[in-house]
Amino acid sequence: MTIHREGKNWVLGTLSAFVIINALLLITRKQQDWISLLVFVVTFVFLLLVLQFFRYPKRSVTRNENCVIAPADGKVVVIEQTVETEYYKDKRIQVSIFMSPFNVHANWYPFSGRIRYLKYHKGKYLVAWHPKASTENERSTIVVEKDEKKSVLLRQIAGALAKRIVYYPAENDLVKQGAEMGFIKFGSRVDIYLPLTAKVKVELNQKVTGKISVIAELE
Repeated sequence: MTIHREGKNWVLGTLSAFVIINALLLITRKQQDWISLLVFVVTFVFLLLVLQFFRYPKRSVTRNENCVIAPADGKVVVIEQTVETEYYKDKRIQVSIFMSPFNVHANWYPFSGRIRYLKYHKGKYLVAWHPKASTENERSTIVVEKDEKKSVLLRQIAGALAKRIVYYPAENDLVKQGAEMGFIKFGSRVDIYLPLTAKVKVELNQKVTGKISVIAELE
C-alpha cells in the first residue's frame, strides 16, 4: 500500500499542519489539559482520514479482453438500459459504481483499446447518486474502443465533496486493461455504458473491487 501521487501534497500539508499545531500547543501551554488532548485527537483523526483516502493498493490484473473489469472500488448503484446522449446517442446498458469517502479513489481502464473520445465538462456538485449527476455535475467522458462491436464509455462524475477530476489519457492513446485511468478527489461515481449485447455480471448493491471484479462480458 502506497500513497497515490495525487495525494502527496495533501498528505504532506496535513502532516505539517498536525506537527505545527500540536508543537505550538506543547510550547505555549504550561501543562497539557483536555483542550490540548482534544486538538491532538482531532488533528490526528484528520491525518488518518487523508492517509486512507489517498491510499493506493498494489493489485495485479489478469487481463481478459472479452471482459469489462471494475474501473473503481465501490458499490453498484445503477444497472439499467438508458440512452447515452453525448457520444453514442443510442441505447446502452448503464452500470454505475458509487465511491464513498472510505473507498480507494483511483480509476482504472476496464478493458484494452484506443481512446476514441475524451472530453471534460465543468458542472455542479450534486450528490453522486442524484439522477442528474451524470449530466450536470463536473465530469469527464472517455470512450475506449477495441473494434466496432467492443466499445465502452466511461464517465467520471464528481460528487458533493469532490472538487476535481483527474484523468491521464489523451485522444487516440492505446490503453491496457487495468492501467491507471485517473483519480477523483474526495468521493464520487463512475458510470460505464456497455453495448446492449453485453452480459452484466454484477447485481445492484454489490461491492466491487477495481481491476479485479468483472462487470460484464462483451460478445
